[in-house]
Amino acid sequence: MGYVFKDGLAFAKELDKSDSLHYVRDRFYLNEGEIYMDGNSLGLSSKDAEEALLNVFNIWRQEAIKIWGAENGRYFNFSKNIAEKLKYLINADADEIIIMGSITTNIHQGIATFYAPTENKYKILVDELNFPTDIYATKSMIDLKGYKAEDVLVKVKSKDGLTLSEEDIISKMDEDVALILLPSVLYRSSQLINMELITKEAHKRGIIIGWDLAHSIGCVPHDFKSIDPDFAVWCSYKYLNSGPGATAGMYINRKHFGMSAGLKGWFGNKDESQFLMNHDFDQDKDANGWLLGTHNIFSMAPLDGVLNIFNEVGIEKIRAKSLHITAYLMYLIDNKLSKYGYSIGNPREDQRRGGHICLEHHEAYRISLALRDNKVIPDYREPNVIRLAPVALYVSYEEVYRLVEILERIINDKEFEKYSFERVTVL
Repeated sequence: MGYVFKDGLAFAKELDKSDSLHYVRDRFYLNEGEIYMDGNSLGLSSKDAEEALLNVFNIWRQEAIKIWGAENGRYFNFSKNIAEKLKYLINADADEIIIMGSITTNIHQGIATFYAPTENKYKILVDELNFPTDIYATKSMIDLKGYKAEDVLVKVKSKDGLTLSEEDIISKMDEDVALILLPSVLYRSSQLINMELITKEAHKRGIIIGWDLAHSIGCVPHDFKSIDPDFAVWCSYKYLNSGPGATAGMYINRKHFGMSAGLKGWFGNKDESQFLMNHDFDQDKDANGWLLGTHNIFSMAPLDGVLNIFNEVGIEKIRAKSLHITAYLMYLIDNKLSKYGYSIGNPREDQRRGGHICLEHHEAYRISLALRDNKVIPDYREPNVIRLAPVALYVSYEEVYRLVEILERIINDKEFEKYSFERVTVL
């Protein structure tokens, strides 16, 4: 899309005045004087999430064990209730969605269910740029199936170390590939993969495909009615703003209802027979059959609350602002920062870009440290990437402009030089 931007703080303030989502900032807890650009890693807390969590705590305080029957069994069926709110973000049916575990445990569930290797079809296709936990989980499941990763795991190579080519992915879909696991958005470069194309090509070849939505859900709308993946997993603490380590989610395409869950647990049993205490698993009829242990109510409540904001605003409007504000940031980088050695490592096209900007600089690590001391919260990824996420729900255009001014000053005044190259654990 052709965007028209101008330099100057006054223009940034004009953009905020015309921003239809600007009012939503008041629903989030923002630290005065701080510019938060790390919502792609951990989203901010909201008043809606806080209210939902405190409400659940008070019900537990008052009701104790009776919480499971409170509000007509709402918390006993908490996953189902949250799924009704979340379904609009991926255009799926609520009974195809479960809220449980973490991305890692849910990848284990997906592969345990759908990876059925045979003599001629036994390989798993991944990519070399994916987040490590996806690969750890995949290798673990390969081990449990009695195979060796070096014989089974196929990695799609990147030509530039930042992005993937859909053509390269498709070219690796050989006859011996049984399952594919890929990210919807690459965590380092913010590339948005053409999920519909890849999924259709996989299905043409009889390959099961799952997607990791960690860096897209809550920022990029997905149409699972059209994409038609076999399964998907996601976390809820990034763009969904549900709190550190909040309960994750999983999608099971309804065409697979009736399959035996790879991992079985107490809450995957049908409600009507769950308390008969039989040792024979009576799997629920839909995606709820893939649930495992008792719901982590306190970890799910903030998600329940914050989804009120998403459904009030609408994911399409969130995406529209996200594209606009990231395009504005790229404009400022090009026009104000490129002369200082800063460059953009993410795809520029709207249809190929997620919700964060991949800012590259050979001094990226020390610049990230300097940013934090200037009350800007980014995150850093090796070897030279500063990830900047102007999240549509709570970041303003004025903050984006001031961020760029700070990035300029850090280089001009050589502020970064006072910091060590020694890496810290979390940045």
